[in-house]
Formats: sequence, C-alpha cells, structure tokens
Amino acid sequence: MFQPPNAARLHVTLVEIEPEIWRRLVVPADWTLDRLHPVLQAAFGWTDSHLHEFRIGGLRYDDPALLDDGFGGPRVFDSTEVRLQDFVGHDGSFTYAYDFGDDWQHLIRIEDWLALDPAPRHALCLEGARARPPEDVGGPWGYEDFLGIIRDPAHEEHRSTLRWAGGHFDPEWFDLDLINKDLRNAFRANARRRLHQPKPKAPKD
Repeated sequence: MFQPPNAARLHVTLVEIEPEIWRRLVVPADWTLDRLHPVLQAAFGWTDSHLHEFRIGGLRYDDPALLDDGFGGPRVFDSTEVRLQDFVGHDGSFTYAYDFGDDWQHLIRIEDWLALDPAPRHALCLEGARARPPEDVGGPWGYEDFLGIIRDPAHEEHRSTLRWAGGHFDPEWFDLDLINKDLRNAFRANARRRLHQPKPKAPKD
C-alpha cells in the first residue's frame, strides 16, 4: 500500500566557502519554513542573533512584520504558510539567508522524500562536515581572512583574533552527537546557544 511521504531529506550547504561546510538533515515533511529556521540554526550552530529569510523562486519568505520596509521594497511572504511538502513534484532547491550583513547563504536541496515508520517528530542530522564560521566574522571573505590570521602565529592580530573567537577555532570540527542534541532542543525557549566553538578536552594522563 502506498504511503505518502512524511519526511524530507535535505542537503544544506553554506555557499561560497571551500572546502564545503554542509549538513544532511531529515525533517518532517509537514513542517513550515518558520519551523525549519530554528533547525538550520541548530544544525550549523548559529546563535539566531540576526535577521533571516528564505528565498524561493525570486520571492522572500519570513515574518512580514519584521522584514517589510514600508518603502515599496520587495514583498515578504509569510513563512508560516509554506510547508516542505509543498515542494513535492517540483524543483526542491531554495536558499536560506542569515545575517544580512555577513550574508550567509545556505543552499537547501531536497534530496528525497521518505515514508518513515514512525513518522519523525523532530529533525535529525545524518552527517555533515566542518564548523560554521564565527558570528560577525564578515561573511565568506572575512572568514577567509580570519583563517589566514589564526593560522599564522606571527601575524600581529593572531592573539587578539583567537581571543575574539573564544580562544580556539578548528575549521574541521564537527560533532554529530552535539548537533543532534541541539536539534532536539531547537524549539525550547531557553535553548542554549553557543557563541564559540567548544574547546577540545585536554588528554587524560
């Protein structure tokens, strides 16, 4: 018996950065875009301290009360009115923009529709690679400069930049268990948001 899909498998990539920073997620198909927002924040470890919007087919989606400028700019459509399952049978690629200053663009591609038993109740990260850049680092180009500084102990801004980043930053860091813990807590009002990457544990003697 045919069972309609109840989940979507998404591949999400932070664009304009090499090597790629990406996550593969499974989320309920009936979730609206406004519920996908905190999932993307948790999956990448962003702190949700800036504005965001989804961009689909040239249209903008989020909370119109937050983004409509009142000066005749592009209309903002309500993200609570678009569900992932609305993409069934259509091109499932769209973008999620976070922090309009740094302009982090996430390319979201729907890889597959799944009929899971039981139906998923929260998002799950299957795999991924690499840490997201520090907040307010200046976008992809600022991130490139940041990496160059922290990799050069002789740079005059090396120590101050590392201190700004929390004292430690590993661009290859990826902790699947920690990400899935954050995803389970994504909708809690008091969900803990990490400004900095966790520091590595000291080796035991």
